[in-house]
Amino acid sequence: MAQNLEGIINPPIDDLLKRTDSKYALVIDAAKRARQINAYYAQLHEGLFEYVGPLVDTRMNEKPLSIAMREFDEGMLSVTPLSEKAVAEDAEAGVELSE
Repeated sequence: MAQNLEGIINPPIDDLLKRTDSKYALVIDAAKRARQINAYYAQLHEGLFEYVGPLVDTRMNEKPLSIAMREFDEGMLSVTPLSEKAVAEDAEAGVELSE
């Protein structure tokens, strides 16, 4: 029996954009969170717990990006822009922004 997966149509993008000023920041942060979720699942069998798993209930075969988008929609994650001052201070300290 085939399972009806919604993909990234739920939550609607309009609802997600109400939570942030920048759609680009939303995409970048969701992609970073999806990589963390993927890494969490990859390291589960090794007994390492470096990454935080999904913060919402997941469905079978749900993609990490869909999970990340639902986390943003349910308010468990938020997009917070870096201030120019913080970026300048990090640059002076020699800290590179990680992707």
